[in-house]
Amino acid sequence: MGEQPIFSTRAHVFQIDPNTKKNWVPTSKHAVTVSYFYDSTRNVYRIISLDGSKAIINSTISPNMTFTKTSQKFGQWADSRANTVYGLGFSSEHHLSKFAEKFQEFKEAARLAKEKSQEKMELTSTPSQESAGGDIQSPLTPESINGTDDERTIPEVTQNSEPRAEPTQNALPFTHSSAINKHWEAELATLKGNNAKLTAALLESTANVKQWKQQLAAYQEEAERLHKRVSELECMSNQANAVQSHKSELNQKIQELETTLKKKEEEIERLKEEVEHAKDLQDQKDSLSQKLQEVETHNKEMEGQLSDFEQRLEKSQTEQDTFRNNLKTLLEILDGKIFELTELRDNLAKLIECS
Repeated sequence: MGEQPIFSTRAHVFQIDPNTKKNWVPTSKHAVTVSYFYDSTRNVYRIISLDGSKAIINSTISPNMTFTKTSQKFGQWADSRANTVYGLGFSSEHHLSKFAEKFQEFKEAARLAKEKSQEKMELTSTPSQESAGGDIQSPLTPESINGTDDERTIPEVTQNSEPRAEPTQNALPFTHSSAINKHWEAELATLKGNNAKLTAALLESTANVKQWKQQLAAYQEEAERLHKRVSELECMSNQANAVQSHKSELNQKIQELETTLKKKEEEIERLKEEVEHAKDLQDQKDSLSQKLQEVETHNKEMEGQLSDFEQRLEKSQTEQDTFRNNLKTLLEILDGKIFELTELRDNLAKLIECS
């Protein structure tokens, strides 16, 4: 069947920085598929991940490996053959736990397969040692079993010879040795096949090392670009702080304007009381007219200031929407006050006419 995937998940792939041995270097720009593969021919488990056509993980699981969870969504393991440490960042803790369970499961399976292979080699080597130390006293040749060419060409038998010749004592060990030789020939063929696969894997790893070096250089350039981007973002953050400070100043000015409006309202109430109780309505009319003009002028100035504030607020960030709503509310209040002042002027005019 060859090598087949038995479990797959998605994660961000990292490798330890070979220089510092501390920092993680991303080997994939986005989450990629990470799979467990099982080779039934060699009885081997591997972790493989491809980013496009490049292999960014090619790690054979051995019994002495350990997968360590370093956080809720990150895990790592060391591969002594590749002389590196792999790290995986998952989207959730569940995916990390599932991958860790599979790692432990396949690690145990690799250990059992290794023990089984060692037992098989011990069992196959024991019969060969016993046959080597048996009762074989002379080397086995075709002549010792089947006879010489002269014996095979003589059809007659002597009077004292038996009708059927019994097998010699060396026939059984020779048969057993032939079986062992066939077994070792099969083992040798398997080892040759494995050697060819390992050679191909070594060539692939050599090519991958060159690709990884190029990829490392690209990642270093990407890191420098990100550092520059961070500096730009810090500058933007400082600008945002300046905007926030400007917003605070505008809020303070609005509070001052509200205080001024309250004072003007109090002054208008006082003027109403003076109108009701004043004896000289003409003087009050002149005074009130002048004050109304001042209030209208001041209101116009305030409207101009508010228009300027609106233009400034339009340039602010979307976070100042609440501030805009408050300013609109303030404009409505001002319109109401202007309307009230207009009514007050009309009432004063009526009072003057009546007097």
